[in-house]
Amino acid sequence: MPRPLIHLLAIVAGAALPFGAAAKETPAPGAAAQARTEARSDAAASPLVSTEWLEKNLDAKNLRIVEVSVEPGVFERGHIPGAQNVVWHTDLVETVSRDIAGPEKFTALARRLGVDRDTTVVLYGDNNNWFAAWGAWVLAQYGLVDNVKLLDGGRKKWEAEKRPLDTRNAEVAASTFAAPAPSTTFRARFGDVLAVAKRERDEQILDIRSPDEFSGKVIAPPGVQELAIRAGHIPGSVNVPWAKAVNADGTLKSPAELKALYAAAGIDGSKPIITSCRIGERSSHSWFVLTRVLGYPARNYDGSWTEYGNAVGVPVVNLAGTVWGGK
Repeated sequence: MPRPLIHLLAIVAGAALPFGAAAKETPAPGAAAQARTEARSDAAASPLVSTEWLEKNLDAKNLRIVEVSVEPGVFERGHIPGAQNVVWHTDLVETVSRDIAGPEKFTALARRLGVDRDTTVVLYGDNNNWFAAWGAWVLAQYGLVDNVKLLDGGRKKWEAEKRPLDTRNAEVAASTFAAPAPSTTFRARFGDVLAVAKRERDEQILDIRSPDEFSGKVIAPPGVQELAIRAGHIPGSVNVPWAKAVNADGTLKSPAELKALYAAAGIDGSKPIITSCRIGERSSHSWFVLTRVLGYPARNYDGSWTEYGNAVGVPVVNLAGTVWGGK
């Protein structure tokens, strides 16, 4: 029998073998491509992407990587290749009135970043993605939700794994994004939390500040400028500090661990949840965990304690009894 025919019959016979038996000797020709497709599918379905996935997809055509960090200058010292910088206290907010960036300002930002509604946006930052989650919350109000991901572990994990960093500014093509009026789906207002405090609305308030802030022992963390006139917390709220959702390497805990963490405080997703902190940034991290990872109904109260604790005539719980002394 001619050698080419023998070779062809061998291939056909191998294809007829059970997958497990064939795989031990020669991987299927399309196995690698299939694995890449499955990895992309998993990334598309999840609100998180791994450092490994991101490094493999740095050059993906429809991907935008955005850093939102707390510490000034950290981006300039080195960032994930292709990443663009967003400054949370100027780019994501109105700088005169206290509000998130309005439609006009957000439109300009999204176009500069090359972000459109079909763009996969990976956000990351320092301090366990604290302000990256704030960025995700702002983007969500302009309809950018399912296509916006957090890099699980943020800068901390990326740097610990010695993955590549760059100091060059990425050049991306501008998008044609046009922002609508921001949605109210993910945002709670002062009147909403006051109604819960007065037991006029059956919702839960999750205060994610430190135990000392929650009890009223301190009005704000040491060294911060944003203060309230009163100490304590909104009546009816429960306390789960935001960082308890994070592992030592900066990644989020598993969904099972997160559910147990919040369930211990009576939060199980059976009622609408309002997340709150001091100025709304830390609580956006917990909002992301609750809504995007666990699928719970939650809104973030960005007015938080600096608004509620400065309001006149509202009910307050102050377990420590700390009194503001004018400093």
